[in-house]
Amino acid sequence: MAPKKRTKFSKTLAVSGEADFALDGGDETMPSAKDVDKTAGSRRKVVSSVKSGSKDTADTAPEYSHWLMKSEPESRLENGIDVKFGIEDLKALPDQTGCWDGVRNYQARNFMRQMKEGQLAFFYHSNCKEPGIAGLMKIVKKAYVDHTQFDKKDVHYDASSKPENPKWSMVDVQYQRMMKRYLPLSELKKYYHQHSAKEGPLKNLALFTRARLSVQPLTKEFDFMLSLEDKDPLV
Repeated sequence: MAPKKRTKFSKTLAVSGEADFALDGGDETMPSAKDVDKTAGSRRKVVSSVKSGSKDTADTAPEYSHWLMKSEPESRLENGIDVKFGIEDLKALPDQTGCWDGVRNYQARNFMRQMKEGQLAFFYHSNCKEPGIAGLMKIVKKAYVDHTQFDKKDVHYDASSKPENPKWSMVDVQYQRMMKRYLPLSELKKYYHQHSAKEGPLKNLALFTRARLSVQPLTKEFDFMLSLEDKDPLV
């Protein structure tokens, strides 16, 4: 979303858990049902509250160090407000830093609550002509209360959330750099299908196995995806 006249900039994302998939319109070919976490190793130990996106963050949830976070780079009006916020918008902010607000999905929120300062995340452009990974950003402030849930003028206002017991959190992110080349969803999907058959690093990529989520954890996928910027596009 374009910067508002506030002392602290606020971006917008999904309105609700059900809306995550719709806002990530570029992923419309992805499965729309609630996906089962098929990830191997420690991620199989994620308790049901994290798998299903329930309200509470599990103490036994695995730790992640890299992320993929989705936002819309093209203008789209919602209740008369433009929710556009691409990587160029983040780059243009003071200190190239902004708060990642508006997440209204419990599982995505829980993932943000696991984030630590200094961790890297891919900035993923969604709901646009060519969805894909545009660049890198860094988590510069751990999860804290998302003020937009209390703002009646904000598209992400949540009347059921109370200041004494807030439901929603956000983190601060800082622009790091653009990718050497844009990594489109279509190319990532080709690798995903290859790796699903050959046990490759993208076999369990949440971008395809849990496509509804606007905030997704990455493990070994991160290094492989980052390496793609130095390779020619997959034909």
